Amino acid sequence: MSSLPDPIILTSRATRETFSEAAYLRANPDVAEAVLRGDLASGAAHFAQHGVNETRYQSFDADLAVARAEKLRRLAPFIRTDMAWQPRDGKMDFLTPAMRQEGRIADTANVASSGYDHAVKEMMARHAGGLILDCGAGLRHAYYRDVVNFEIVDYPTTDVLGIGEQLPFVDGTFDAVISIAVLEHVRDPIRCAAEISRVLKKGGELFCSIPFLQPLHGYPHHYFNATPQGIRRLFEDALQVQSVEVFPSTHPIHALYWILKSWNEGLAPDVAIRFRAMTIADLLRDPFVHVREPFCATLPADKQLELACATVLTAVK
Repeated sequence: MSSLPDPIILTSRATRETFSEAAYLRANPDVAEAVLRGDLASGAAHFAQHGVNETRYQSFDADLAVARAEKLRRLAPFIRTDMAWQPRDGKMDFLTPAMRQEGRIADTANVASSGYDHAVKEMMARHAGGLILDCGAGLRHAYYRDVVNFEIVDYPTTDVLGIGEQLPFVDGTFDAVISIAVLEHVRDPIRCAAEISRVLKKGGELFCSIPFLQPLHGYPHHYFNATPQGIRRLFEDALQVQSVEVFPSTHPIHALYWILKSWNEGLAPDVAIRFRAMTIADLLRDPFVHVREPFCATLPADKQLELACATVLTAVK
């Protein structure tokens, strides 16, 4: 197997072995402000007292301009000539006003950021030296020279801006495609999946993850989750599906934790105390027994939408 080239590290968890004062303060503005006020002697003092147990991160001041220019030079022969674009801080921006309207793109303070599973890194290593598309990459903590970071948001690690329903690459461009927690956020996942399949080379590999029982979350929109059959249906006509499985990072415990944590955060303090004292046996009683109890009845409407078992639409034509 080919080895995966070392990425440019932008952000990493601070440890005793890797701690950098400048990088720690850059990633933690609250600490930097406290140092400026004189409340803390240094970032190192905060890390020793608190940060080491808070899984704080540190950011490195890396210049991606040269690496991005080389990546886009390699990508240039595979750019569609029927789509207009303009340069944007060394990136390729395909987000025309019409495309922004089509994708309902809105400014958001939310930051989408996730890591790569071991299986993704192994797939990337198999295609080292080729071109890999991360479709909806979000903000990456590490910048890989072989991976084209495609996004609707102009993150520091973004290479090409556009929408997934209209990828600006010719057929068969990429040796592999990565799509992690993206298709739930696009308005037309069927069309986006078809585009992903189109730009993948013959024999190329796809790694795609879509939430099933995750609560509502927007970057800035969240349209669709997918069952195991649903994610298969998106790709089975164009690709040979090898497996649909659950990874440790997508285990049911994450959904359960997310629901309970968010539910607890939506309750008044006194109700939250009683909620946390409930046992699993308590929660496994008939839901209609619970629905008028305070931990259900006082759950705010926004939390009910976020965590809903189902929503109900009514309409008039």
